[in-house]
Amino acid sequence: MTTFLSNREIYEQVICGIVPQTRERLWIATADIKDMYVDTGGRDMVPFLEVLDGMLKRGVELRLIHAKEPGPNWREDFDRHPGLWEGMERMLCPRVHFKCIIVDGRMAYFGSANLTGAGMGAKSARKRNFENGVLTDDPILVGSVVEQFDSVWRGDFCADCGRRDFCGDPVG
Repeated sequence: MTTFLSNREIYEQVICGIVPQTRERLWIATADIKDMYVDTGGRDMVPFLEVLDGMLKRGVELRLIHAKEPGPNWREDFDRHPGLWEGMERMLCPRVHFKCIIVDGRMAYFGSANLTGAGMGAKSARKRNFENGVLTDDPILVGSVVEQFDSVWRGDFCADCGRRDFCGDPVG
């Protein structure tokens, strides 16, 4: 299954659909990251970080690569969930501009949307960005997205980066 998604579909099918179904590992890469709220099917929307905290408590491995420091609201929500402090692995890489969400190494979203409410389609139609992406379980496509994420995570580019002076997290 390979599906083109745009705008609100990204939020509904990726953030509210496949992400909560993660069993083993969730890998996320984004250039920008801001506070985002998620409809969990209950009465109230909850911070996406609360969803991630619940996943950690279920034993899900979480990795996040982002290019710049998150916004202040995200940091406040992050501080409300002490399990994320040590449980979620994070890497700051100023060169990352690709966006992807990989669920259990078997399903991947990749596209233009940053991990923000406006990017992922969580905001109202008048406030969300015009984004697109692909949701797939095709092993070749998923494998390519996994390899791109993993090569940055391993630090394959750190030694010859050229932006090392701006990196607070060099791997190599």
